[in-house]
Amino acid sequence: MKEALDALASLSNEVRLKVFRLLVAASPHGLPAGTVAEDLGIPANTLSFHLNHLRHAGLVSSRRQGRLVIYVAHCERVQLLTDYLTAHCCTRPTCGDDGA
Repeated sequence: MKEALDALASLSNEVRLKVFRLLVAASPHGLPAGTVAEDLGIPANTLSFHLNHLRHAGLVSSRRQGRLVIYVAHCERVQLLTDYLTAHCCTRPTCGDDGA
């Protein structure tokens, strides 16, 4: 449950959701941090804060490629989150069904 809460909290921020969506679109190769900052118009220090939040939640990872730091989305983590929510939060036949 803690992992699900961390992922949901991380993606509930507009900037982090935009960053994650951009990285998903660039999967599986990822993007350099500078490209993400430029594409989204985010200052580097602000982007760093949000990338660290996403990394802590297990939604992105980074690797060095020369002088660049490449960030990659972990799409499988979102699939695990979706599976968790489906299995533990939507066990009724129809969400919102009050039995009437």
